[in-house]
Amino acid sequence: MTARWLDGEVLASLIKDDLTGRVARLAARGVVPGLGTVLVGDDGPSARYVAMKHADCAEVGITSAHAHLPADAAPADVDAVVDRFNADPSVHAYLMQYPFPAPLDYAAALLRVDPAKDVDGLHPVNLGRLLMGERGPRPCTPLGIQALLGHYGIEVAGREVVVVGRGLTIGRPLAALLSLKEPGANAAVTVVHTGVGDLGAYTRRADVLVAAAGFPGLVDAAMVRPGAVVVGAGVSFEGRKVLSDVADDVADVASWLSPRLGGVGPMTRAMLLRNCVEAAERSVGITPPTA
Repeated sequence: MTARWLDGEVLASLIKDDLTGRVARLAARGVVPGLGTVLVGDDGPSARYVAMKHADCAEVGITSAHAHLPADAAPADVDAVVDRFNADPSVHAYLMQYPFPAPLDYAAALLRVDPAKDVDGLHPVNLGRLLMGERGPRPCTPLGIQALLGHYGIEVAGREVVVVGRGLTIGRPLAALLSLKEPGANAAVTVVHTGVGDLGAYTRRADVLVAAAGFPGLVDAAMVRPGAVVVGAGVSFEGRKVLSDVADDVADVASWLSPRLGGVGPMTRAMLLRNCVEAAERSVGITPPTA
């Protein structure tokens, strides 16, 4: 069996086309969506990722604001940027690029963010809304994975989804999202992690398997039930090379598989743009569409 690709680039392009039209309609009302980014330190992958986000913004007509603080910035310096973006009406949504260099406290800074401007959907208020099934900013990578599965006709309702990884940005919110009683969800979700002794005992049960632990090659063919759908959401870096949690031999047993490049990554960025546009829409009383 040779897996078919869950091509995120194709779907991300369609989402950007839709957002370009929505941005134009907002501009006709005198509102230009604005995305802010906060980068602390000089982590190479983080800096490259922030640059990609600003390039994406330019594609659809979103304006960009950026604050770059040195690695030895004081907590008060971070707080000042957060307060400035909270108060700036031209910045409809913004993010703080994770990770922060030690000893700065990312969680403390996140708590200071205006939940309405939380483009990553990670503020406790927005995570709480997710758990309640309420609308609002939702975490970008889980949203992107859900959209990717739906675009390729992969039903999760009533099926067993296994998520490997319990992180704040993917594992935990993805489990909450896919277990909601709403379209594109309603799955039976199991969350496991690298502290579990026999991961394969869980992963081989999955109809849909999402690897989101950040360990290169963690999931190999022996851990996948033949015909399962596999999404590689966790990445790590070897220099500038992106390494996937999913080993290459999984393509021989899966029915669908996200590529190492061009799979989940473009979808995460597309959903970030969508969250920003929806924040701008809400700011003028427009209710964003539900999907």
